[in-house]
Amino acid sequence: MLVNCPNCKKEVEWCETSEHRPFCSKTCQLIDLGEWADEQKSIPSGANKDQEMTDLPDIEDIEAMLSAQSEDFFKE
Repeated sequence: MLVNCPNCKKEVEWCETSEHRPFCSKTCQLIDLGEWADEQKSIPSGANKDQEMTDLPDIEDIEAMLSAQSEDFFKE
């Protein structure tokens, strides 16, 4: 089955060997992650959608999680 990459809209085969599915590459995957982190994207949560979230991780926690990743995590 072919799907469009959510970021660049390039066609991607949806199968077990597609390492970054539904994205076409690690780059598109990280761009999407950055948009979520910058709160450019969000999921509406019904009655609480206007309420500010207080359980967000600190930037230090995010940096610690990223630094724990292997070098290959950030490569295409």
